[in-house]
Amino acid sequence: MTKHLKLLLFGLLFSISSYSQDAFYDLSTIQQIEIFFLQPNWDYQMDTAKHGAEGYIIADRVVINDVEFLNVGVKYKGNSSYDSTYRKNPLHIELDHLISQSYQGFKDIKLSNGFGDPSMIREVISYKILNNYMISPRANFAKVFINDEYIGLYTNTESVGKTFCNSNFGISGQTFIKCNPITNPSPVTKSNLRYLSADSSAYFNLYEIKSDKGWNELVELCDILANNPETAHLSMDMDRVIWMLAFNIALVNLDSYSGVFAQNHYLYKDASARFSPIMWDMNMSFGGFPFAGSGNTSMGSLSIEQMQSLTPALHATDAYWPLIRVVMNNPDYRKLFFAHLRTIIEENISNDYYKQLAANLQQLISDAVQQDVNKFFSYGQFLTGLTENTNFLNYQVPGIAHLMDARVSYLNTNSEFSASAPLIGNIELSDPTPELNSEITVSVHITNADVVFFAYRTANYDPFTKVEMFDDGNHNDGQANDNVFGMQINLNVITTQFYIFASNNTAVKVYPAGAEHVFLEISASIPSIQPGDVAVNEFLAKNNAGVQNEYGEYADWIELINNTSEEISLYGLYLSDNPNNLTKWAFPQNAAIPAHGLLIIWADERPDTEGNIHCSFKLSADGEHVIISNVDGLIIDQVSFGPQTADVSLGRCPDGIGDWVSFNPPTMNQLNCTDGFDEKLRSYNLTIQPNPASSQLSYKLDRQVEIAQTAVFNVAGQMIFSSVSDSNIINIDDFPEGMLILRLTDKNGKYYFGRFIKL
Repeated sequence: MTKHLKLLLFGLLFSISSYSQDAFYDLSTIQQIEIFFLQPNWDYQMDTAKHGAEGYIIADRVVINDVEFLNVGVKYKGNSSYDSTYRKNPLHIELDHLISQSYQGFKDIKLSNGFGDPSMIREVISYKILNNYMISPRANFAKVFINDEYIGLYTNTESVGKTFCNSNFGISGQTFIKCNPITNPSPVTKSNLRYLSADSSAYFNLYEIKSDKGWNELVELCDILANNPETAHLSMDMDRVIWMLAFNIALVNLDSYSGVFAQNHYLYKDASARFSPIMWDMNMSFGGFPFAGSGNTSMGSLSIEQMQSLTPALHATDAYWPLIRVVMNNPDYRKLFFAHLRTIIEENISNDYYKQLAANLQQLISDAVQQDVNKFFSYGQFLTGLTENTNFLNYQVPGIAHLMDARVSYLNTNSEFSASAPLIGNIELSDPTPELNSEITVSVHITNADVVFFAYRTANYDPFTKVEMFDDGNHNDGQANDNVFGMQINLNVITTQFYIFASNNTAVKVYPAGAEHVFLEISASIPSIQPGDVAVNEFLAKNNAGVQNEYGEYADWIELINNTSEEISLYGLYLSDNPNNLTKWAFPQNAAIPAHGLLIIWADERPDTEGNIHCSFKLSADGEHVIISNVDGLIIDQVSFGPQTADVSLGRCPDGIGDWVSFNPPTMNQLNCTDGFDEKLRSYNLTIQPNPASSQLSYKLDRQVEIAQTAVFNVAGQMIFSSVSDSNIINIDDFPEGMLILRLTDKNGKYYFGRFIKL
């Protein structure tokens, strides 16, 4: 899920990649989830089912914030946080277990019970911080009731499943691995990516493949990490790996890859064919799990004082943590690790950001915690969880601030953490508003750097490529050795994403500090496309026996229409099925629609195919979205749909602007309604002035026609205005803002259409 926050800065568009906040994971609210079982012994059945093959029992209904769902799968989850004697066990709710249904697009709901965390906020704070640096779930809080009994306050964490991966990595159906041992974790059973054997069966008890394939790819990855670590960047997104490891060290998050079990992470092969790590299960972050491990025998139990001074080089030479060895034994990766560690500490810990966030969250949930009679700690321990240590099992859980205040002091004494890094100043473009295919100079003022790179990519999800910048007076960088580094770039694409990488003998600095998750953009200017110029005209989301693509597959397809009298290039626009990730797939440079013409996009996850145009996602027959937008997030057109019938399409009638109707058979690559908005009607010239308009407009046809009705529609085809007056002036004060459709109907029932923008 990607959102671009844009600020004008040194002639650049500053773009921050992060999550948009859905209401279901809004940090300022507590969700309410009510579960109703017909079975009076539901708890016994849940306990029994957890140890069986299926795990789920069926709830009669689940109500989420007053929205009701019937026949829902519910089960207990968790390892150490689950016990049959607990009233408050972790829950997994699967809304679509029997029926295709979702809440705000979410089908799986994961609820943690606060086990091991007297503060009740560790997990939510941890995810909030991590969201700034790598793709990770969101989390907030939910009050859970079962058969009208308040079970307690839970952490509501976004599920890491196929939907999550499809939304965040630009492609679905890729290899997906859960790195948690199938058996109970122990120092011996680590999910640590250590090479064990060429025989994949050696890995079966340590990992779970969540995709249709993956064992051979897992073995290959482990082999590379052990025997060819210099090529690890070809198989893994090493920047995300380094962010993960830096986060674990910063927050003493040891129930993770960095701790004794090397678990609680996923690997997903993204659109660049590299594995990306996804972190999971952080209820014991901030020192709540004091087991660092050593080799494959020791739990490595740490005191609070040892966690406060936990070395950043933890496991740097230990063969049982191959990812850490790869990073810490590569000088460039190691310096980047300390750069990311400094960023996490400076942006979240040493500035007391986490304390303010913690105070706000504890205030939000205070009443819900006090009413929770099934919680694992007292209300008093909740109130002091930020500052005081709490006895738990056979160890102490540190007060979060008690741990982190001392941790910052310790890290500042570490020579690599406090090494003098380059200073990156102003970034300037030779042309702040460059045109497509123009060449511009990028220059940046940097001190204390031995080498500087311009790291860039021209498409979402691609790896960044580093190109050296120079301070030699020969690269439009001013005078030699004046601390201004420059390079030239040809803008042969609309958007170039980039960051600056500067290094010296002891330290690295990147700008923006959150790179590569956060980046800058240079945008070349192209002709603008307005909402309604291009529209989704028809689509088929369940193609069982219709038209095949060139690979002989019955693939989903989307038909677009050009509503204008000029050819339109779609380059610079994006197609998506996810409103939280509008830039999921970029139209290629050869994508164009003739005047009043049609274009078919195969939705079959073949985005790099030559010939016909294919996008990186499939459509869900259960219902979802099709959205066209530009780089600024402006919606050009969109449609939301529910469950679909096999080989029956949905299309607009009239074409391009009308209501959605079913077509059986589909009218792929043909106009849907030739008796409506057909070529003859398109030839009529309807002029609307002014356009855009704010309060009043007038219209004029290029021929004498007796108008029987004047109507205005929104882009979803809903009529918002109708009149039988013969006046050609319309008052639009009360109309909604955005693109609207004016339809004139003559006395013979013929239509005349025009578009206008309401300001």
